[in-house]
Amino acid sequence: MPKRFSILVLLCNLWAMPMMALDATLEIITSSTKLPFIIVEHIADNNEYGQKLLSQLSGDLRVSNHFQVEKGESVKDKDPDFQTYKDKKIDLIARVSASKKSGAITGRLVLYDVRSGKKIFDQEYTQPTLNRYPFIAHEMCISINTYIQAPRIDWMREPVVLSKYTNSGNSVIALADYTLTFQQDIIQGGLNIFPKWGNKEKSIIYFTRYINDKPTILRYHLHTNTTETIVQSDGMAVVSDVNSNGTKLLLSLTPNKSAADVYLYETQTKNLKRLTSFSGIDVGGKFINNEREVAFISDRLGYPNVFATNLEGGNVEQLVFHGRNNSAVASHDKYIVYTSRESNNEFGLNTFNIYLIATNSDFIRRLTEKGSNQMPTFSKDGKNIMYIKHTDTQSALGIIRLDYNSSYFFSLPKVKIQSYDW
Repeated sequence: MPKRFSILVLLCNLWAMPMMALDATLEIITSSTKLPFIIVEHIADNNEYGQKLLSQLSGDLRVSNHFQVEKGESVKDKDPDFQTYKDKKIDLIARVSASKKSGAITGRLVLYDVRSGKKIFDQEYTQPTLNRYPFIAHEMCISINTYIQAPRIDWMREPVVLSKYTNSGNSVIALADYTLTFQQDIIQGGLNIFPKWGNKEKSIIYFTRYINDKPTILRYHLHTNTTETIVQSDGMAVVSDVNSNGTKLLLSLTPNKSAADVYLYETQTKNLKRLTSFSGIDVGGKFINNEREVAFISDRLGYPNVFATNLEGGNVEQLVFHGRNNSAVASHDKYIVYTSRESNNEFGLNTFNIYLIATNSDFIRRLTEKGSNQMPTFSKDGKNIMYIKHTDTQSALGIIRLDYNSSYFFSLPKVKIQSYDW
């Protein structure tokens, strides 16, 4: 069995936000005695997108936590002098380049194994538009990761859907990659908020728009660029979760100007069922425990906290017994992440931290420190958490790699995110 060791490192990312002003140090525990050392180089005489791929791929490899990474220089398109790299203790050489044609972009990855002195593969990856080059880098990283047989990082290719404010009373819904380097507006005009992926294929998006001064849930089809109305309410209408096969939605509604409650909506029958009934606020329902139960936020204790009920709308039980202001929740089967307010400043930024719990144990783990950490969301495989971090000086999109106790940040200059889904 490999000897376990821990190291204290500065988790900096060359193309992401410098972390010194955020969570500058974390203790990293790994079960590997040596990570493969990879150098990423750019094939010379190439356009600017080759250099962009070089930076993006270098960053992706670092975020994977499976490599020691060095960002190299430009080189000629010929086989390397393997002895030179052996002398530097380098295990893998990744060389990238890019070409453009009719608005599309193709990236080329050549991977060499230094120890065997062989070219492993020479592969091309294409995206339909130039601004989607980050997805090429993500696919390259997944390919290299697969070659060393490291734990899967397919989550890197998953797109993010987000709502961002543009000006007073207006917001757009956009698609993005996990670093937000790529962003493309897809729904505009008016206040478009609370986007939620509607199926595994990520071809359907649910979102809320105000129509005739009433919040209305719409279903948007990416392939056809069409929308249809699902339900309208008085004070609130939000899709907070979608089940694995896209047939059930959890909604937060306030029909007839009543208090907000959690509802279950069947997409095939269009049946709407009320799951909670409380004079205060019940919102933000999330499927848990193999989609048999629902976690949600309620103020029934006099402050926001996390509770659960079943899909029949039966008894309600308290899930979280830590903190007195737990205002956001996300889930992945039996695991739940929630935000907890841990300061009460009348003026200035309050501290919100993110915690991870399991519904079948007393397990609890704090995931953040310092600043206001909000909007936690699991990746599709449940092994990563995306969230927004605000400090007095800057804002960032954060990625927590749960299996590695590591965090990475991507700057959010001039982007005010209302909500998002991963």
